[in-house]
Amino acid sequence: MNATRWTSGNELELLENGEQFFPRVFDAIANARQEVVLETFILFEDKVGLALHEALLTAAKRGVQIDVTIDGFGSPDLSDRFIGSLCEAGVRVHVFDPGLRIWKWRTNMLRRMHRKIVVVDAEVAFIGGINYSADHLMDFGPQAKQDYSVRIRGPLVGDIHRFVHAMLAEGLRHQQGVRRWFRHRPMMRQRARALPPAGDAQAMLVTRDNTRHTNDIERYYRLAIRAAREHVTIANAYFFPGYRLIRELRRAARRGVQVRLILQGEPDMPIVKVAARMLYHHLVRGGVEVYEYCERPLHGKVALVDDRWATVGSSNLDPLSLALNLEANVLIHDRAFNQTLRERLDHLVDNACQQIDRDTIGEPSGWQLLRSYVVFHVLRRYPGWLGGLPRHVPKLVPALESDGLVEACPTAAREAAR
Repeated sequence: MNATRWTSGNELELLENGEQFFPRVFDAIANARQEVVLETFILFEDKVGLALHEALLTAAKRGVQIDVTIDGFGSPDLSDRFIGSLCEAGVRVHVFDPGLRIWKWRTNMLRRMHRKIVVVDAEVAFIGGINYSADHLMDFGPQAKQDYSVRIRGPLVGDIHRFVHAMLAEGLRHQQGVRRWFRHRPMMRQRARALPPAGDAQAMLVTRDNTRHTNDIERYYRLAIRAAREHVTIANAYFFPGYRLIRELRRAARRGVQVRLILQGEPDMPIVKVAARMLYHHLVRGGVEVYEYCERPLHGKVALVDDRWATVGSSNLDPLSLALNLEANVLIHDRAFNQTLRERLDHLVDNACQQIDRDTIGEPSGWQLLRSYVVFHVLRRYPGWLGGLPRHVPKLVPALESDGLVEACPTAAREAAR
């Protein structure tokens, strides 16, 4: 299920880094009356993960229905105690595609559940790129991540609420009793269809999966860039898109649009910088302004076009996000939100970025051009080759049934099996 429709009457608030994001989410959970649905790629058992753990426990103990979905690759090391206490309190913890380990190597790195979504009482939602880990807080140190999320109120929350329930049903359809389980929640689904306006913004949920919506996020990026008349700014942590998106960036620059890319200068993975730099000559010589954010690792996945269009979400612009992972972005038509995001990105460019120009990269040698050409065309095509393999079927497994947690939480295990 993918809404792919614009809804009016939404209120959207940009949240920058964990300092703004975590208090908002934890406060929403603390005030939940009936339901919390949370999806995340990474949940670590650090001070942030423990704070989320406590918020979920407290809500569950007062009768709030809670579903938490974590990715089997991104969150592989949560302790029995951490998961078991949630299960005992009634929280349903699901693991997306838990993979076997072979000599400590994880075998489930492809086609991951990379979304970061929270929906509380079908009234407020959060979407972005921020995981539940301490490295999204400034006091983590030089490796603290720069990232963004958005808080949503209004009719779009209904679309997001229906989406997360559809994904739960799809992931759990192999289990007995799932249909009966979801019939216990008709009131929540009805409430999500009739949310009153909360603001003036138009917005749309756009997701990527491996069935019907394989390229929706990239396609909306290309459409927005193609329509740009004055300005495009993309801030993205992992940048190695396909040829068509790069072509739209160069075409926009050639027709006089200011096109800016903010990429990682201090990446959390060195290969990220190597891959992006293979595109620099092609981009800079095409008129695209390239900036490397050098203060700390950039983890954001945001963009804006002209004075109205913006997007915030979980999708990088690399082969994994554009062709393999399950992702979710929100598209926004709103001048006020666009202006806020632009001010924050301008602040990065003015205070923490180094521009990569022709003098910086120099003239490429014949070997560098050949290497860039070969690597670019191989990397941009390999997701298509992998896509030819048998389709990955999203499967959620109760956390209490993996890693021996049935014994740690026998009461919850019996309840889930009914």
